[in-house]
Amino acid sequence: MDKLTRADLLSLEAYAQQRGEFRTRVMAHKKQRTVHLGEHLTLIFEDRLSIQYQVQEMLRIERIFEASGIQDELDAYNPLIPDGSNLKATMLIEYPDAEQRKRELVRLRHLEHAIALTVHGHAPVAAIADEDMERSNEEKTAAVHFLRFELDAAMIADWRSGAPVALASTLQALPVEATLAPQQHRMLAADFA
Repeated sequence: MDKLTRADLLSLEAYAQQRGEFRTRVMAHKKQRTVHLGEHLTLIFEDRLSIQYQVQEMLRIERIFEASGIQDELDAYNPLIPDGSNLKATMLIEYPDAEQRKRELVRLRHLEHAIALTVHGHAPVAAIADEDMERSNEEKTAAVHFLRFELDAAMIADWRSGAPVALASTLQALPVEATLAPQQHRMLAADFA
């Protein structure tokens, strides 16, 4: 997928006018790209559209309109767009109760390094976590992580041919697994351009 440039973005004024419609479209798109692993773990697979929305929202919130500030946001978010041989996801560890969340983030330390994607017939691919910065420490994990799954040509070919694809947490403290639904399978296959 092509990276975003300034030419792909709307001005703050134009975005304000189109925001409601754009947001509705992106939320529906992201819903199809969301995989739940058990009750408390969600992976949202990013692509050019989801990252464009994130950049537009950051520009809006921060009131950024100068070229250098816009470029800084593009530089921060473009690495989250898949490059053709990988998938990139935002992983959320979700517990509604704040006290329970604190306890679980301690218990689930290193979870970001224990997420695997398996294309049927191939060895699991371990996620590469938080390449931009470390989000966890020796005491606890963070509630949000950014993951990259690198696939080889044979895996991608089998995926495109319909081989089942599963995601799993291999952390002993949270052993969960999910197989991609047919629509998720097709939607994510488009990332291998």
